[in-house]
Amino acid sequence: MKKIFKYMLYIIITIVTLVILFIYLLGRSDRIGSLASGKRLQQMEATATYKNGVFDNLELTPATKEGVSQIALFKTFFFEKDKRNVPSKALPVIQTDLKNIPLNQDVYVWFGHSSYFLQVNGKRILVDPVFSKHASPVPIGVKAFDMTYTYTAADMPEVDILLISHDHFDHLDYHTFLELKNKAKQVITSLGVGAHLERWGYPAENIHELYWGESIQLDSLNFTACPARHFSGRWFKRNTSLWSAFVLQSPTHNILIGGDSGYGKHFKTIGEQYGPFDVVILENGQYNELWKYIHLMPEEAVTAAQELRAKRIIPVHNSKFPLANHAWDEPMIRIHKEANKQGMPIWTPQMGQIIYLNQDNDTKAWWEGLE
Repeated sequence: MKKIFKYMLYIIITIVTLVILFIYLLGRSDRIGSLASGKRLQQMEATATYKNGVFDNLELTPATKEGVSQIALFKTFFFEKDKRNVPSKALPVIQTDLKNIPLNQDVYVWFGHSSYFLQVNGKRILVDPVFSKHASPVPIGVKAFDMTYTYTAADMPEVDILLISHDHFDHLDYHTFLELKNKAKQVITSLGVGAHLERWGYPAENIHELYWGESIQLDSLNFTACPARHFSGRWFKRNTSLWSAFVLQSPTHNILIGGDSGYGKHFKTIGEQYGPFDVVILENGQYNELWKYIHLMPEEAVTAAQELRAKRIIPVHNSKFPLANHAWDEPMIRIHKEANKQGMPIWTPQMGQIIYLNQDNDTKAWWEGLE
């Protein structure tokens, strides 16, 4: 009996040691990125919302709803998923030749979740591209849904501006950014995120990091970072870089690139300062009442669009990764219903469909009838 006990103890110690070693090595690997230091860290420390080594939100923003324990959160996330959390069939995707879209056309093309392509005033912009099969640092978690066509970095043309809202794995993917390194001319992102990119070989002079309220003019396009209600972090410590929405202003368009954000007072403020918007691209998916402060519920997304003084909303952050418990198509069903209720025009393009920003577009409920 003592031999069996010693043998089991040896196995447990070996497993624990290997797990600790794996976590240590992963935490030091390139795919995690780097923390800010030097001049970048000094810039962060000089801002109004950087305190005690981390950024904070403008409003009190608990990671979970009041009264929710970590045990309850764990139970809900792992054992209470909707039975249709993942689609049973490959989702339909239109295969568009992005490299040959005429530069005089202002367009939007969505690739699922929060990755999309914008062409505005002759400039090609790629937002939060994640073309890997997983939204995690290891290829065993958060597997992407099956698609009839999967966009990759090879499908992308040369990119004038690569825009990154924040550093979470479902917005900033290590392998995708390595593959895009020779295609991206300039990078615009939130303050602190550039540390990851420099570690991955992006030239520092091409990286433009903004704090909330700061702007940069690149040719005819102006980008302004705005507050969002969210968090950041690629490993154990949160909020070591900033998270932002971005206002994109051109001679002909005013667009809000929303990033990730829970509902808050900032939407009305952004609408008053920078609106009205021709279109707002807002997150809609991966929500739950247990973490309601850091992600929009579908109905809140429509209300936020109203407060932003938007002419139209495009929902993203859905239809690719199962990061929450809801049915895969629930976000589209709910936001479509709420947009009709509030009288907010909405575009719900199929993945890969070209949306022309200068004209009306026909979009359908592409998620219906798939199961």
